[in-house]
Amino acid sequence: MKNELTKIETNFVNEIKTLILEAQKSAYHSVASIMIQVYWNIGKRIVEQEQNGKERADYGTRLLEILSFELTKEFGTGYSERNLRNFRKFYQFFPQPKIWNACVPNLNWTHFRSLLRVEDENARLWYLQEAASQNWNTRTLDRNIGTQYYYRLLQAPQKDSVIKDMQKNTKDLQTNRFELLKNPIVAEFLGFRAEDSFVESELESAIITHIRDFLMEMGKGFAFVARQQHIVTDTQDYFIDLVFYNIELKCYVLIDLKIGTVTHQDVGQMDMYVRMYDELKCKEDDNPTIGILLCSETSQDIARFSILHDNNNIFMAKYLTFLPTKEQLKREIEQQKEIFFMQHPELREEEK
Repeated sequence: MKNELTKIETNFVNEIKTLILEAQKSAYHSVASIMIQVYWNIGKRIVEQEQNGKERADYGTRLLEILSFELTKEFGTGYSERNLRNFRKFYQFFPQPKIWNACVPNLNWTHFRSLLRVEDENARLWYLQEAASQNWNTRTLDRNIGTQYYYRLLQAPQKDSVIKDMQKNTKDLQTNRFELLKNPIVAEFLGFRAEDSFVESELESAIITHIRDFLMEMGKGFAFVARQQHIVTDTQDYFIDLVFYNIELKCYVLIDLKIGTVTHQDVGQMDMYVRMYDELKCKEDDNPTIGILLCSETSQDIARFSILHDNNNIFMAKYLTFLPTKEQLKREIEQQKEIFFMQHPELREEEK
């Protein structure tokens, strides 16, 4: 088949692509709308049930624990206690559906979750209307909330200059291409497995799969916990590539793969993962969590370990014994990269 298309063929292909993209967009918005309605109704039922409890504070805590446990068993990690509290807050902040319902076509749940951080009702409603009418994506909304855009605009004698400055500073944030189901929150809502990756490149996915198998085959106490584990903060969703528990070390081991050079931001993100695990996941008899950053650039350090607490010498000796060395990880990544490109030679140039 010829590589070059005629003008008529190009127009025809573009027309079909537009049909598919519009259908995907419509499907995405339908799912997002249903998701928001479900979360609001869950929040409403939680509030109603809590109000029926005799001891509201204790009853509310137990209610969320039970509900989260039962829902997580059947529907996945999207129904953690933290998320259930967000659903409750969503209902409490927007008790009248007509307030938010009209904005749903242009907003998804991540927008609403960001709005829950705004305690000032007037500011919250203003951000809601502006995000919907101006078609802000979630990154733009987060930035405008974080930079107090509402208050700066309210106080500015020359509002046009503030608006133009905001549009300039958020222009790059608004250029993300729409991709159906690459929003992991939507995918999780639809019942896809939590360990399925919707954002990885093919190469990254292949390497992560083999690193998981490589560590399990080492036989040094590694127990697999999760892949692409969803971590939620007040402002963003994160996904840890691999999570293990090492029985011999009695600690969690977190692994994140970066295609390209490891940056200070990557190190800082792993630092955050480790701290969150130490605080939220570790039991009293667990040792501090270990974080490993893997980098596919052979000219860079292939592994960096984040140890945020002082460990005694015995633990350090075990640490060095039971974790793979930098050289072992480097060889494994390079081997899997070569295997992948032998199977997919057409992708080698794309990854350069």
